[in-house]
Amino acid sequence: MEIYLDKRAVRQIRLSAQDAIEEGDIETLREDILEAFTEEQVEEIERRLDNGDFFEFLTDLLDEWSGDDADELLELLDTQLGDVGVDLKFEKRAAASEEEDEEADEAADYEDDEEFEDDDEDDEEEEEEEEEEEEADE
Repeated sequence: MEIYLDKRAVRQIRLSAQDAIEEGDIETLREDILEAFTEEQVEEIERRLDNGDFFEFLTDLLDEWSGDDADELLELLDTQLGDVGVDLKFEKRAAASEEEDEEADEAADYEDDEEFEDDDEDDEEEEEEEEEEEEADE
């Protein structure tokens, strides 16, 4: 079985994991991970689990997690679900992709600014040429 978590779900898990790292709130993290899956997905996962309880599965998963890194948590989730026959697909670097998008936007803004600066320089050169011509005419 294949389950796809969209960027929003992955982002929520990452944010919740970061909160858990900073504040030690594993309960909220477990609930946020659970909410990232649809009811149908949870039911399918539970059919594949020995104990049939996804909440308990997440409890065990979080006990195994070092509590230091959101990426590690996502990898652990992927591995543990893979062990029960669930292929988890998600944007592993959602945060990195956002950062890259922001950097690209900033670069584009900078390039736009440079174009305006170039235009300003061209205008200044034209004005200087005009002034020189006027002075020559006088």
